[in-house]
Amino acid sequence: MKSRLSTLLVLALALVGTACTTVRPGEVAVRRTFGKLSENVRDPGLIVHSPIGVTFIRVPTRVSNLEVALNLPSREGLNVRAEVSILYRVQPEMVPTLINTVGERYEYEMVLPVFRSAAADVSARYAAKDMHSGERLAIEEAVEARMNEVLSHRGLIVEAVLLKSIALPPGLYSAVEEKLSAEQQSERMQWVLSRERQEAERRRIEATGIRDAQRILEEGLSPQVLKWRSLEAFQELSKSSNAKVIVTDGKLPMLIGTDED
Repeated sequence: MKSRLSTLLVLALALVGTACTTVRPGEVAVRRTFGKLSENVRDPGLIVHSPIGVTFIRVPTRVSNLEVALNLPSREGLNVRAEVSILYRVQPEMVPTLINTVGERYEYEMVLPVFRSAAADVSARYAAKDMHSGERLAIEEAVEARMNEVLSHRGLIVEAVLLKSIALPPGLYSAVEEKLSAEQQSERMQWVLSRERQEAERRRIEATGIRDAQRILEEGLSPQVLKWRSLEAFQELSKSSNAKVIVTDGKLPMLIGTDED
């Protein structure tokens, strides 16, 4: 009986003297003992530690999505309302440095301010209409590159910056639509002109072919050829039994009339 009580007492003291921390998948943990941060990074799993003065800071290493709504300045000085998604992740081996230099609120202390500065700097190079056109991808990539220049050495990697929605200033939508309509009309006119030029070229080639054919035919009708053809005509006429009146100068026959049997 005493032995069992002793065993239970030892187990109770062991339980009181230990604590557990679970690091979930997609996270890493850093031990903090009486305020001092360890340089070792703990992978997902169960960690048993002393409950006195020891805590673990868990940091997600999977890709995180930070949603931001802000006004972006344009080259013309207009404010364009935008909703942006920032996809970023933390490098596991850099977590101790990140916590020591920035703190646990790194998303708001570092990622968000850097994004606002980079987005304003990049968008100011573009016209407001460009943010709603094919230049959108270039703006996203430029902001992403600018953010990585500042954040990468602190252990933060920006995977992508996505401009989800753009709200142009009032009146600019109609101007953009008019411009697009004019561009489409211009492209249609260019197509019509191209078709007309092709048709004109086809007619020119056809006329040239007819002219060349006539020239060849005229060059082929030499006096010798005409004389030979006249002799062939006289020969064919001589074979006919019908009475005919033929007027000729001895070179070319001309059939005036015929009397059929």
